[in-house]
Amino acid sequence: MSLTDLSIAEAKKGLKENKFSAKELVSACLKQIKKTEPKVNAYITVCQEKTLKQAQAKDKLIKKDKEVFQKKPLLGIPIALKDIYSTKQIKTTAGSKVLENYIPVYDATVVKKLKKAGAIIIGKTNLDAWAHGASGENSQFGPTHNPWDLKKVPGGSSSGSAAAVAARTCLAAGGTDTGGSIRYPAGFCNLVGLKPTYGRVSRYGIIAMASSLDSIGHLTKTVQDSALVLSVTAGKDNQDGTTSPKKVTDYLENIDKLDLKKIKIGIPKEYFTTGIKKEVKELVEKAVRFFQKKGVRIKKVSLPHTEYAIAAYYIIQPAEVSSNLARYDGIRFGFKRKKFADEAKRRIMLGTYTLSAGYYQAYYLKAMKIRSLISNDFRKAFQEVDLLLTPTSPTPPFDLGEKAGDPLSMYLCDIFMSPASLAGLPALAVPCGFTASNLPVGMQLIAPQFSEDLLFKIGHFYQKSTDWHKKKPVIIK
Repeated sequence: MSLTDLSIAEAKKGLKENKFSAKELVSACLKQIKKTEPKVNAYITVCQEKTLKQAQAKDKLIKKDKEVFQKKPLLGIPIALKDIYSTKQIKTTAGSKVLENYIPVYDATVVKKLKKAGAIIIGKTNLDAWAHGASGENSQFGPTHNPWDLKKVPGGSSSGSAAAVAARTCLAAGGTDTGGSIRYPAGFCNLVGLKPTYGRVSRYGIIAMASSLDSIGHLTKTVQDSALVLSVTAGKDNQDGTTSPKKVTDYLENIDKLDLKKIKIGIPKEYFTTGIKKEVKELVEKAVRFFQKKGVRIKKVSLPHTEYAIAAYYIIQPAEVSSNLARYDGIRFGFKRKKFADEAKRRIMLGTYTLSAGYYQAYYLKAMKIRSLISNDFRKAFQEVDLLLTPTSPTPPFDLGEKAGDPLSMYLCDIFMSPASLAGLPALAVPCGFTASNLPVGMQLIAPQFSEDLLFKIGHFYQKSTDWHKKKPVIIK
């Protein structure tokens, strides 16, 4: 097995046992970047010299103290970050030419935590500019290609992060999820993608898209790795007033402790309607039957306001986008607004319109009321079941350019993602199979707020019994 194929857990074991060094692990990832990047375009910046120096320093720490992994659980692990995370002395563009040469003077809180845990930041990944998109095609640094089929999109907006992990150029990658931007590409790239509860992870230092919706999560090869990363990144931050003071548990500690007969999974009928591709529906239903055979109780539930979620989301989100992008005036840093691309302009105009006098009540206020109804739907459902199981997307990965000229069609890609985002719920995307043409399909697990531990337990149990996550994409076979 190549070093780049390892999960974080496997890599940690190898580093502890001196089977390889952190420098060898990082070098393997850099070699893989050199091999795959001309085809995939997952990175905007690669930190080659910095990572090799850091890896040497990590090796000295490991050699000095084998118990150091208890204090630094990600020691020597190469991790990529979506280029919307502020990184000290490393260019941060948000995928936009407006910030093409912007170099922050500070690290985002999440970046600080990852570094403190010993992680090595190998590079900054491509994304739909300002995180506006579901395909990875809105980046002003060129589209990212799906490692499973280079003619397909990897999903967005955390497109580069997903493609980087799938192409085995890093062991995990940080992303952001506002309306599905981690879960969607996770499903398209055969990865585990976590959108934590809103406020579980600090947003400080993350370039804002929609402040009441942005969740800071990550993409990994396994559920076990996802649990480890969240144990590092979660927690209260005085720099972000929306973060919760709720204690962060060790999500790995009890990940194997699960009494399936006590679990009840809900299947929302609104997520299995017309429009969902037959192969996707069949693979997700196969996963449902798997849990049923293992003793999990399955119950059909209804989330009646799901049909209004996309409409509400695409009023609330552009409204907050128009406010957040107003600061980029080219005076203090970055370039002038003429460098904004079409999608940013579109959302600024939509948001400004819905917030303007005479339209605020007709659109924004109504959307916020629908948001409350959607949250109530979930609340009622969780009185009957412990968590929900749905597809991540109604379709497998689609062709590059297929929806680029039709913004409305692209917005509808978020149909299964946006309800959990509007309600601030944690959700986990887990691989559940492949189509006849070898394209990945993912399922989504949704739980009540701050129930990430339950998502990890269920997802981990499923992965122990299946091998979808072990399959390699076409580009590295």
